[in-house]
Amino acid sequence: MSSNLISAEAAHASGNPLRSYVSGFVLSLGLTALSFGVVMAGHVAPGLALDTITLLAVAQLIVQLVFFLHLGTAPDQRQNTVIFILAVLLITTVVSGSLWVMHNATVNMMPMSPASEGPATGG
Repeated sequence: MSSNLISAEAAHASGNPLRSYVSGFVLSLGLTALSFGVVMAGHVAPGLALDTITLLAVAQLIVQLVFFLHLGTAPDQRQNTVIFILAVLLITTVVSGSLWVMHNATVNMMPMSPASEGPATGG
């Protein structure tokens, strides 16, 4: 896979993005077909299938980040990479902070007991 990442950077640097996009598309289709095959063939144990699909999903994420979002270590790609990393950190901070606040609110709420609900009205 490292040779594909190097060729993606070379294609971006040479000014021929169509080659990079086609390569990324073919790799994405191949990874999707592999994931589909793991599920539909049924030849892989269920625990191993989940691990395999997770690994293929991470590989597809990397392919899409490199070939379509142009993230990498080349000088013209560093700004995109830094912005992406900062966006991930910001989203992680907001989501984890929200979960922390909601958890503390749930823990610190007063419990409702049947006696504190008030008198029952009836006929």
